[in-house]
Amino acid sequence: MTPTLILAIAGGVLIAAGVYLLLERSLMRILAGVMIAGNGVNLLFLVSSGPAGLAPIVGEPQGEIADPLPQAMVLTAIVISLATSAFLLAMSYRSFQLEGHDEVADDVEDAIVRRRAQADLSSEAYSDQAPEAQPDTESGGRSGDPDAARDGSAR
Repeated sequence: MTPTLILAIAGGVLIAAGVYLLLERSLMRILAGVMIAGNGVNLLFLVSSGPAGLAPIVGEPQGEIADPLPQAMVLTAIVISLATSAFLLAMSYRSFQLEGHDEVADDVEDAIVRRRAQADLSSEAYSDQAPEAQPDTESGGRSGDPDAARDGSAR
């Protein structure tokens, strides 16, 4: 195996580990996932830039000039990663101050969507198109019928 292939595999492993940590509920694990995935992407940028050791001087032969763009992109990615890490650290610290933990809470709307999907209920817009659908019990008795919405009665 060549060093380039080993570095590419290492970059892929770092990205996979970072994505796995991003899917966790703790903000500190999300922060670690962002940092690890960012390092994996930076490693892949440098691997894709070609072999190291080429001269960045214009006076050299045309085929032996190093491309400075990947290094510039990695430097930019490092700065963005630092800003994102600082933001996630501040969010995690504030969440720990307010709630005593840094777990991401479920959103109320996400819970409603999850219950609708489990009950296989349709939305209000879809119930206008399909009158044979079951009544929507999750939205407080509202249905696609505009007369029922005006007088407050449900189907």
